[in-house]
Parts: sequence; C-alpha cells; structure tokens
Amino acid sequence: MSNRPIISTEELALHIGAPDWKIFDCRFDLLQPELGKEQYLQGHIPGALFMDLNKDLSNPVTVTSGRHPLPAASTFIEKLSNAGVTSTTNVVVYDAHGGAYASRLWYMLRLLHHEMVFVLDGGIQKWQRENRHLESGEAREQVAVTYGVQPFDQNLIATEADVLAAIESQNSILIDARSPERYRGESEPIDPVAGHIPTATNRFHGENLNPDGTFKAPEILQAELTLLLGPHPTKDTIVYCGSGVTSCHHILAMRIARLPAGKVYIGSWSEWIKNSENPLSTASTQ
Repeated sequence: MSNRPIISTEELALHIGAPDWKIFDCRFDLLQPELGKEQYLQGHIPGALFMDLNKDLSNPVTVTSGRHPLPAASTFIEKLSNAGVTSTTNVVVYDAHGGAYASRLWYMLRLLHHEMVFVLDGGIQKWQRENRHLESGEAREQVAVTYGVQPFDQNLIATEADVLAAIESQNSILIDARSPERYRGESEPIDPVAGHIPTATNRFHGENLNPDGTFKAPEILQAELTLLLGPHPTKDTIVYCGSGVTSCHHILAMRIARLPAGKVYIGSWSEWIKNSENPLSTASTQ
C-alpha cells in the first residue's frame, strides 16, 4: 500500500468486497443538496456507502457558525461505528468533483488520527471511464462495530480567533481556496458578502488537479505550494474557503506533496462575515 493519501482506481478494484475495506460516496452539490444521494442511488462503486455533507459531515448551522460546522467527534464516531468502520479499517472516499467534497471526510478521519484513509484519485468519473462496474440502489445494511472514543485533534483546526491572530502575525500564512472571482469579490454565488480575509493569498483548490481530475504529481504540487508556503514551510498555515469543505483539498494536497499540513478554518468565509467587526478585503485591498 502506498503511503500517499490517495488511491488509484486500479488498486481500489483489488479490494472491492474485502471485509477490512469501506468505501464512501461523498457526492454533493451546494446548490442542489439532494443531488448527490440521487446520483448515488443511480449508480455507485460496489459496496460504497453514502455520506451526506449536510447530514453526516456537518452540524446544523447556527446564527454564528459557517455553513458546514463540524459535528462533535462523538457524533461522527457513532456514524463511523454504524457504518462498520473501526480505527484500523481501510477507508476510501470519493466524489465527482476531484475530491472537493470527499476530502472533507478524509480530513475528519485525519482529525481522529485515522491513518488508513484514501481519496480515490480521479473520483467516480475515472472509475466510469475505465468501464468498471457500478451498482445501484441503497447500500446493504452494515454490522455496527465499535470505533473507539477519541477527540478531534485540535491542532488541525483553526478558529476565528486564530485567523485574527494570523492576520497580525508575520509567521502565519492564510490561504483562500475559493475561485479567484470569489476571492477578489467580483462574484459571490453562495454567501451574502463578497471578498476575502485580509492578508490571505488565493489558490483555487482546483489547481491541485490535472485536466483529467487526478491529482498532480507530488513534486509538482510541492513546487507550486512552496511558492505560497515559502521554502521552509511551517504549520503556521491556515486554509479557508466558503464553509470549511474545499479547504480540506489543500490539506490533502500538502500531504501528497509531503509538506507540513496546516489547519482548516472550519467556519471559513461564511462564518467570518457573520461578525461585523471582522475586517474584509476585496481585489483592490489585501
């Protein structure tokens, strides 16, 4: 097994049906929240279970939170246990967006120090292009197991206070994972306020991918990310996006590139703008 946090379709195909492997379909659409489940029912990788971003990987939104708050570790662990996942299970996650949503589940498992978790390189599209088998309908009922009580690793999570401190720090880097148009404040299709957090630099999460939706080679990602992180990257890096989801894609890319991974500001832009005292920037200001 490669020590990279991604897995090829060829390798996954060798483990379909293995009892110590679990596969999760994380397809989602922000503007059509039920679409992912509909697509899953139409056809998914054999044995895959469905994990919904809103219902399984997030807490309900509050008046002060971003759009996708983290659930409590105990709540998440219960879902894993009910899905038959133990702390030693090999877990593969995939979506139809180059890992943009699957990386959230990957990151949450990393918060539990789950080592054997992999994002399917190229997602379900690559699986289908290779004419590999799909199955339809609901997943078979799983035998519940005990995952084990464990808290989330807070060293991988950034808070609003951490971001405020990073703005003033010369030793911190803020990265905005949204599209350049959203970063510059020229377009904001989801949140009520446009712009970005001051001092943040922009790298769209999609820049981690090749044109076919697979991840760029480790050495390429390392070279590109080092331009943002500097020649001696530290863990004083905070990544944010709209709601703490596609930020995880950069953490995954850093891991592929064998660079120290930073923290995710889970609340991200959708939380930041709820506090009227937080500073905002647009294209003309940093």
